[in-house]
Amino acid sequence: MLAENSRRWIEGATGGRVVSVAVLPGATSSLLHAVEVEGATGRRSLVLRRFVNEKWVRAEPDVAVREGMSLQHAIRAGLPAPDLVALDADGEHCGVPATLVVRLQGSVVLEPADRKQWLRGLAETAARIHRVDAAGFRWKYRRYNEGVSLTVPRWSKQQEAWAKAIEIVEGPPRSYSECFVHRDYHPSNALWRDGRVSGVVDWVNGCRGPAGIDVAWCRHNLATLHGVSVADDFLAAYVEAAGSGFEYDPYWDLMSVVELLPGPPSMYEGWRASGVQHISDAIMRERVDLYVASLVARL
Repeated sequence: MLAENSRRWIEGATGGRVVSVAVLPGATSSLLHAVEVEGATGRRSLVLRRFVNEKWVRAEPDVAVREGMSLQHAIRAGLPAPDLVALDADGEHCGVPATLVVRLQGSVVLEPADRKQWLRGLAETAARIHRVDAAGFRWKYRRYNEGVSLTVPRWSKQQEAWAKAIEIVEGPPRSYSECFVHRDYHPSNALWRDGRVSGVVDWVNGCRGPAGIDVAWCRHNLATLHGVSVADDFLAAYVEAAGSGFEYDPYWDLMSVVELLPGPPSMYEGWRASGVQHISDAIMRERVDLYVASLVARL
């Protein structure tokens, strides 16, 4: 159920009446509700995102503003992102910072019948995002665990590979051409309808930065979800979709795994919500290890 203040805020922003509210499963760092609003022109399907992670909000008090501006930038560029309906920047109405967006049609696909088509769709959508100019966009790429002292994880059976990965990441930073990046691009944030990507959601980390970090995050997720070979197939599809303007550098792949330290990898709750049940924490660690070793072998 929604608090009365939240309900009144939604109704004031939409000019309609809230007729149903349901929790959306799979969210890990915020609370999502599907909200149906009845108005003069009919029913609207919306999503309310409330940023309930206190640690995150303390570190980034502008988190809702960032998502709102990322969405607006994406929509202006013609990207398949949800339209922003309203923004509660400081939690005055929802108790915590919040965004209200149009609910896109489509569903998450993690175990596709046609894997080649699925990877091509993910790659082409990523390349489309990266063609968008981000000049002047307020937020700039930075490492997630910036300032954290990096050490080889004790749980790993690939100690030498991790040591090399950390050495590379802590070395001289790579230069790159800035573009618009989603910054959390992976299969759980892509919606599908009729065999095509119908939308990309969760734009809270949108920024100007290197295309390679989006490619890396998607590859990292694919490697743990399906294995290294599938991550490599996605890379090949992205290189084809992006064209000559993209030059692959395993540095960004190494960054995507190192910036999750110090904690060990664990099963992603969003996958469970989408029907993936067979991957344990132990399998996650094993697959991350194999992926890191494959990346170091590319150097």
